[in-house]
Amino acid sequence: MQTHFTAEQLADPKLREADAILRKCVHCGFCTATCPTYVMTGDERDSPRGRIWMLREVLESPETVSGDTGYHIDRCLGCLSCMSTCPSGVDYGHLVEIGREKLDEIVPRRLIDRMMRRLLAMTIPHAGRFHALLRLSRLARPFAALMPAQIRAALKKLPVDVPPLDKVGASTARYAPSGKRVKRVALLAGCAQRAIDPEINASTIRVLNRLGVEVVVRKEAYCCGALAHHIGETEAADEAARQSLLAWNDEINGEGLDAIIVNASGCGTMVKDYGHLFKEDARLSAIATHISGMTLDISQLLAEIGIKDIVQVAPETGRGTIAYHSACSLQHGQKIHDLPQQLLREAGFDVRQPLNPHLCCGSAGVYNILQPEMADGLRQRKIDSLQATGAIAVAAGNIGCIAQLDETGLPVRHTVQFIDWASGGPSPL
Repeated sequence: MQTHFTAEQLADPKLREADAILRKCVHCGFCTATCPTYVMTGDERDSPRGRIWMLREVLESPETVSGDTGYHIDRCLGCLSCMSTCPSGVDYGHLVEIGREKLDEIVPRRLIDRMMRRLLAMTIPHAGRFHALLRLSRLARPFAALMPAQIRAALKKLPVDVPPLDKVGASTARYAPSGKRVKRVALLAGCAQRAIDPEINASTIRVLNRLGVEVVVRKEAYCCGALAHHIGETEAADEAARQSLLAWNDEINGEGLDAIIVNASGCGTMVKDYGHLFKEDARLSAIATHISGMTLDISQLLAEIGIKDIVQVAPETGRGTIAYHSACSLQHGQKIHDLPQQLLREAGFDVRQPLNPHLCCGSAGVYNILQPEMADGLRQRKIDSLQATGAIAVAAGNIGCIAQLDETGLPVRHTVQFIDWASGGPSPL
């Protein structure tokens, strides 16, 4: 793509980065076939190629931008499927982040939209606050019809049954294996995950301890910052990321760590990108790059160590058929797709893949709250394809997808919960 940034514009490091990304796009359109929103609407403006054209305008000639541009940019899920498809290596993920930040400056959002985003950034990244909000939401449901549309949509997405708040992450703690220690890792306990499904961290720690891995959880690392980052609440995102970086760096310089482990793939994608996020920060750049390099999804560590020594003998009939939902942040963001399925098969499960596994389920952080109509359409497509596999349950690696897709007739659980079950833990079903 040809660009015409001025020398003054290119003095801005973010615009220089955007210029280099834009110039890689050759308008081939391969990305349109794998873009969930384009598949739903057939509108070029809802495709990566169309959005790249609009982002160039936002960054190069902002005086010509209208509110309609923001409408279509906001409809982007940030699923990164287009990056898996692109033959030219266009870094769409970072381009859309730069463009959204600029767009918020030149086309102010409606007050209700700004308030909703600020509320989400002030609550969900803080597990205790989010847990309290979930409980309060039950009282608000009878009055939903009297509330603004965005609040009504949010209430529909929040779970009705709220488990106790996960104690993992409430304080700094170490979970030691009963036998010989082979590795020492830090686990990001997460924010929304602690409020919605405490069993994921419990299963993760049990499995790692069985494998001889000591797990440390730092209270200061309360959130990776991804949710706030993707909705334009930059200060909140940066603060959360900084606290995590400093806590883990302290642990590295203390007893040492072999890896940073993340069991929510959306968070893992964010932490693996800290090196890029803080590249201009003189204090944190080297620390962020180092921590990004040692961050692993839980499936990566389990595959590295091997699970065969802890998996118990399966019944003669096997452990059942489960479908595997590949979270976008795992398959497109971290380029991990087959690994969790291999682990599940090693654990004795018959694993099936749904039709169009590359398409997003519509969760995408808080996208399902901010863009409920598009998210609901994508959710139904995904549920239909998962049900068609004939599975009794679904395995996934991201709390957002789990909450979005979980249904009474086809429960969705984290991959590590199935591995925990196969190695002596409780049944997740």
